[in-house]
Amino acid sequence: MEKSMSMAPLLLMVLCLPFALGWHDYNQALSKSILFFEAQRSGYLPHNQRVTWRANSGLNDGKVSGVDLVGGYYDAGDNVKFGLPMAFTITMMSWSIIEYGKPMAANGELGHAMEAVKWGTDYLIKAHPEPYVLYGEVGDGNTDHYCWQRPEDMTTDRHAYKIDPSNPGSDLAGETAAAMAAASIVFRRSNPAYSSELLHHAYQLFDFADKYRGKYDSSITVAQKYYRSVSGYNDELLWAAAWLYQASNNQYYLNYLGKNGDSMGGTGWAMTEFGWDVKYAGVQTLVAKFLMQGKAGMHAPVFERYHQKAEHFMCSLIGKGTRNVQKTPGGLMFRQRWNNMQFVTSASFLATVYSDYLASSRGTLRCAAGNVAPTQLLSFAKSQVDYLLGDNPRGTSYMVGYGNNFPRQVHHRGSSIVSIKVDSKFIACRQGYAAWYTRKASDPNVLTGAVVGGPDAYDNFADERDNYEQTEPATYNNAPLLGILARLGSGHSGYNQLLPGIYSLYLHYVSWF
Repeated sequence: MEKSMSMAPLLLMVLCLPFALGWHDYNQALSKSILFFEAQRSGYLPHNQRVTWRANSGLNDGKVSGVDLVGGYYDAGDNVKFGLPMAFTITMMSWSIIEYGKPMAANGELGHAMEAVKWGTDYLIKAHPEPYVLYGEVGDGNTDHYCWQRPEDMTTDRHAYKIDPSNPGSDLAGETAAAMAAASIVFRRSNPAYSSELLHHAYQLFDFADKYRGKYDSSITVAQKYYRSVSGYNDELLWAAAWLYQASNNQYYLNYLGKNGDSMGGTGWAMTEFGWDVKYAGVQTLVAKFLMQGKAGMHAPVFERYHQKAEHFMCSLIGKGTRNVQKTPGGLMFRQRWNNMQFVTSASFLATVYSDYLASSRGTLRCAAGNVAPTQLLSFAKSQVDYLLGDNPRGTSYMVGYGNNFPRQVHHRGSSIVSIKVDSKFIACRQGYAAWYTRKASDPNVLTGAVVGGPDAYDNFADERDNYEQTEPATYNNAPLLGILARLGSGHSGYNQLLPGIYSLYLHYVSWF
């Protein structure tokens, strides 16, 4: 009796605070988060498609412009293919594999992850038909958002928008170069010819971005309302150079980072965010890695300034810096109301890799509040992922299909309308709003693995389809999460994160590429 009474306060605490003592299956979450990308596929779906409620769509994309733009990914809950966030998605998926391919292979998910990257890069190759031409959008957000249709039923405008020397877009071309370069590392051993093709495109795209400078949304103006490039293009030029150096070991790109770090903001911007628009924190993290690897050479003083800014970002995440990130009462990093989770997953990925870089170099994080062990960064990333998976005041998983309490009314056209394989009757543009969008019922198709926008600054969340700020998913929410989940699911990484050639650990994988 005394024992049961003494356990009562603890039992009450567990019942009242379900988010305090959670345990998560990171490997299951990884599998689901990769599966989400199959639901976002555009084009002819392959024979091994696992999301079976989807079917072929966008089969005439690019036809009017005389170019084949079939394929790629829809960015979120709509049916538009936006080039900038798609390329960033591919870059971050590739980085996840580069760093944590070994635990992905151990979990049986490396092949699926590489397929997800290749689905994107196959499209990016098509979108780059000439050295100085890149198609950066298919579809128009305005006409697309006027309709609520399955992608298989689309009747909206599928105009293709491009950048060229007369209408440049250094940010778009730079991010696409980064994606191609990062993906070339992913396929270097399993498909060397494809890897070389990707790297060739990356070289051309970087040259295009650097030679003909300008913001892409000044050329593709229809993107301004949805993916405006607020940060400009200098961050993407540095980001692309960093990835090209990592992919090619060509000194030209290392020199580019050294010579342009100060003038382009790489050493100047002290960031507290990282995402599809603002890449500085990512550049600073990569250059800090090059410095730790002893590759800086004559650029060591400049690279040290990048390094300092990378540490500013990391310190801000764990509340040890001079300007720290805002957090909700439940502990989630909070940047903005609309799709805050994108910043959570991207920042947590940087914290994860930087923690491993520091541990591999036997270093510590130097913050304004004192030196910090690398494990604190990994603990931060884990806390954010655990919150996302359900350890929060609401006990809600913000990954669809993970756990028992997850969003059921996702702001997503394909998920919210009956599958065309169940009911092939055509659903017209406005008909979808009347018949499906306004339904106060669970989605007929579970969008497994999708990470939605998430809660507000006070941990509040409304699971309603018209609440797009909180219930819409996005590919770039999931892409960085792949690496974090693989890392957390593996326990200790067991290898030096600063050593090259980690692909020797899983050369036998994905022989079909």
